[in-house]
Amino acid sequence: MMAPVTTHRTQRLAAALIGALLAAHALWLVSRGLMHLGVMLPLAGGVLTMVLALRWPRWRAWLGARPRCQRAWQLACWGLALWLVSLALFFAHVAHTPGATATAPPHAIVVLGSGTPDCKPSPTLQARLDLAAQEARRWPQALVVTSGGADWGRTCTEGQVMADALHAAGLPASRLLVEGRSTSTDENLRFSQAVLAVHGAPAMAPVLIVTSDFHAPRAAAIARRAGYAQPQAVGAPVPLATRYNAWLREYFAYLSGWGLGEY
Repeated sequence: MMAPVTTHRTQRLAAALIGALLAAHALWLVSRGLMHLGVMLPLAGGVLTMVLALRWPRWRAWLGARPRCQRAWQLACWGLALWLVSLALFFAHVAHTPGATATAPPHAIVVLGSGTPDCKPSPTLQARLDLAAQEARRWPQALVVTSGGADWGRTCTEGQVMADALHAAGLPASRLLVEGRSTSTDENLRFSQAVLAVHGAPAMAPVLIVTSDFHAPRAAAIARRAGYAQPQAVGAPVPLATRYNAWLREYFAYLSGWGLGEY
């Protein structure tokens, strides 16, 4: 009888450790100013896993005395398992989607925002800016639109922070246009389109969208739906520390974008 008890105890400790690691990583990201769904969901899941692991005997006894609750719990576990399978398939799809490169000279480059904690580019955004600077040097005739509104609780806009960073990297201010109102990819692209129209960009001109690698396919699809005639999207790699949180957020963004008809 000792072996099953020891095994169950080991499983509970392993689950508690996994939950603690998930929660600790999420809290570290929160401390760095990242508070999106891809961070908060693992935080909540980690805490819940720890609580269930530590209280499992009492929880199992409570369910055993309530058959209906036990059936609901079993259905919830099956639902969670199916969701995790769908998430794993999405992650595999993202990981194996080949990167794209610009093939036609763009009239403009649109850089999409991705968080500015303390009014400085996040690591993910810095990777986008590095790629944007590279593309801007490759296509010197292109205007560069930096697109993104203010993060929650911030007075600075992503668009202005990005423009300042690109100017510091050597791009002349005359090439930089700031869009500072958007709060989603759809708004990024629609509002940037209006900025370009004010500055005389032809409606049918090729536009290069700079974002993260996992985000590039959806950004291109949204751009086509928003009326861009020749959108191209290139993606910067996401730092490992935030990669899977970003993919998790993108999973839900795909679902919401499909539901809202953004592409």
